[in-house]
Amino acid sequence: MSTGPVRKVLVLNGPNLGRLGRRQPEIYGSTTHAELAHLCVEWGRGLGLDVEVRQTNHEGDLIDWLNAAADDAVPVVLNAGAWTHYSLALWDACAQLTAPLVEVHISDPRQRAEQFRHTSVVEPHAVTTIAGQGIDGYRRALEVVAADG
Repeated sequence: MSTGPVRKVLVLNGPNLGRLGRRQPEIYGSTTHAELAHLCVEWGRGLGLDVEVRQTNHEGDLIDWLNAAADDAVPVVLNAGAWTHYSLALWDACAQLTAPLVEVHISDPRQRAEQFRHTSVVEPHAVTTIAGQGIDGYRRALEVVAADG
């Protein structure tokens, strides 16, 4: 547990992640997004982090949040969903971040059958990518951020 000042962290989730628990539970599990958000806040508290969790299905919202994180040097845990694989706007927004960026995916995109999932525009800008660990990947991502601080 961190003994220093509380550090703000954004956990940002992209399209369709608001449907966790209902969307393909065989791939993404049964935890809902609300439950995930609660877990992230609790895990963060234990690590000395002030975690704010957001989810959007609108790419411009995500880009705005990343721009604000860049302006304020706020660390980001990012699961950009499908935008991970093709959004050049996302690539540009991630490129400007100065605080740590940790990419997280519930499943492992590189192990998925769809070839388009094997590329990430986030990964070149991230300190690490945590994939295929289920919801626990978010806890591990927060631990990376806490250790960096």
